[in-house]
Amino acid sequence: MLTNTWAFTRRELKVYFNSPIAYIIIVLALVISGWLFFLDFFLAGQTTLRPLLTGWLPMVFLVFVPAITMRLIAEEKKSGTVELLVTLPVTDWEIVLGKYLASLALLGVTIVLTFSYIITVSLLGDPDGGAIFGQYAGLFLLGATYLAIGLFASGITANQIVAFLVAIVIIAAFFLVDKFTPFFPGPLASVLEFLGVNYHFENMARGVIDSRDLLYYLSMIFLFLFLAVRALESRKWK
Repeated sequence: MLTNTWAFTRRELKVYFNSPIAYIIIVLALVISGWLFFLDFFLAGQTTLRPLLTGWLPMVFLVFVPAITMRLIAEEKKSGTVELLVTLPVTDWEIVLGKYLASLALLGVTIVLTFSYIITVSLLGDPDGGAIFGQYAGLFLLGATYLAIGLFASGITANQIVAFLVAIVIIAAFFLVDKFTPFFPGPLASVLEFLGVNYHFENMARGVIDSRDLLYYLSMIFLFLFLAVRALESRKWK
């Protein structure tokens, strides 16, 4: 399984980096995040990454992540190559995991390139290292969850734009769901709060790594990867 998964990962990474896709996505993400970082940095006059890592970047990810995943399965369906996958000695899980790991690598590269902001704030002040670690860990898990959602969205359509929009809608729903808790009674409000990605992200952004938050993100990733596999399997039912 690992051999086949890695083969698909390498295939997708070549598609990303042998074309302008990866470079455009990375440059746009860094330009936008850099502008937002220095905007808040000079206005607030504080040596902290919190406004960027817990405020702006999660918002940027709403659009950035679906742009990474929108072509992964939708393009295979549109070009007809998804039918060729049936003839290969691979499972749908291997295909989905390979594509997911490639998109995760691209996300990871982008996040690592923002580490330069840590150097900036460290030279000018004494930032809280524990909080920064928690914020970056939470940001990576948030992005990883969004990638799984985006991959599922790409699996249910052959149109990349539709996949992009569906992913944004689903991600936005999980991003905003906890904002509606004041309108619901206690038990239901608690459920909605737990379902919201922000609730768990904010816990980690304070520098607290709780097993419940890790379990939430891992469960969400598994759920949407499972749904992506089911969407890919649907080609066999036609």
